[in-house]
Amino acid sequence: MATLRASSIFDVTVETQDHADLRRTQENKLMRLVRYAYENAPKQRALMQQAGLEPGDVRTLDDLPKLPIVRKDALPALQAQALPFGELNGVPISDLQRIFASPGNIYDPQGQGADFWRFREALAAAGFRAGDIVQNTFSYHLTPAGFMFDSALRALGCVVVPAGVGQTELQVRVAHDVGVSGYIGTPSFLHTLLTKAREIKMPLRLEVALVAGEMLPASLRSELESSFGVRVQQAYGTADLGCIAYECPQKDGMHLHPECIVEVLDLESGAAAEPGQPGEVVVTLFDEAYPLIRFATGDISSFAAHPFCACGRTAPKLTGILGRVGDAVKVKGMFIRGSQIDEIVRQFPEIARYQAVVTRADHQDQLTYRVELSAQPADVEALKSSLGAKLRELLKVRGDVQVIASGTLSQGAKKIDDQRIWK
Repeated sequence: MATLRASSIFDVTVETQDHADLRRTQENKLMRLVRYAYENAPKQRALMQQAGLEPGDVRTLDDLPKLPIVRKDALPALQAQALPFGELNGVPISDLQRIFASPGNIYDPQGQGADFWRFREALAAAGFRAGDIVQNTFSYHLTPAGFMFDSALRALGCVVVPAGVGQTELQVRVAHDVGVSGYIGTPSFLHTLLTKAREIKMPLRLEVALVAGEMLPASLRSELESSFGVRVQQAYGTADLGCIAYECPQKDGMHLHPECIVEVLDLESGAAAEPGQPGEVVVTLFDEAYPLIRFATGDISSFAAHPFCACGRTAPKLTGILGRVGDAVKVKGMFIRGSQIDEIVRQFPEIARYQAVVTRADHQDQLTYRVELSAQPADVEALKSSLGAKLRELLKVRGDVQVIASGTLSQGAKKIDDQRIWK
């Protein structure tokens, strides 16, 4: 691997500026963003007008709560009213680089720029350097994660192996043959690759990994670092927003990215949560292509009570992702929602009731659909196969289908029962 710089900071001027300078910078960007969105994103203008606001009403960060919230869970319906982006985009579609389709029927635009989603800082913090050969195992198919990290890696000067998902043994062979030193993907798949490499006696030279897309339990990080010798840090982002926060080498929270404003709002009152108090992560993004303002991610986190960090970065920290608001659950890096499962189950009149159960074994998510039948089909195995295939096609996640006895599920049973325990 290329020699690490003494500092992991990508941009000292930006990442170490004092809080007063950061606040002034963000307030100036916020004023420009609000005016730009009002003039160029029709839906944002309509939302502000409904709230009785004009751009001049927002001058400081203290004015931010005046602006209406746009919720991720409401995005599919909002976009459907004016496809593809619900008139939230701030540039013509012809000015975009790419359009992605994420599960849940959400369309995500990629605007111009070498690192549109801003993951360079996260990569530098994790130890990636120009010249590294990096295996990117996020999907390049319709969803944006693969391109998010691909563009950041190339902007940083890394060589990218666009591996995508699956094909574990082939990925091990490629990583071995080309001398891959860095990994991008979910922590569970990193564990799978390293375990397979050891099993088939094909040693890898992986030294650094930046993981995202799912929880990183302390036990898994410890195993990856102590048993396999890979330095592992994590980043937090969404398909809509790109990078929101990232770990530094201290690994005790994730620094907010300087190119966005992050609020953590109390789950009951909607007011700003105190440090250490859980709340919903709400992000305002300085991006003209897709000027999302007060975008409620549905993720639950909290601000660190002691934000000062030995690494030198001055941005506040999130303590980590603690859960989700609403019925969306992330499985194997992909969101699944009860409404999506309903869409498929309705195609099978023999099914009276279902429940999706999420568990975890050997650092891997397991998804099982438990279904009760109202009528016995001619071929139960064919029903299970068809249902599983349709759900996999829609949700991009493989799950096992089990037929259970009628009456097993209670009337109030959750559509998605997340039984995972993170340690």
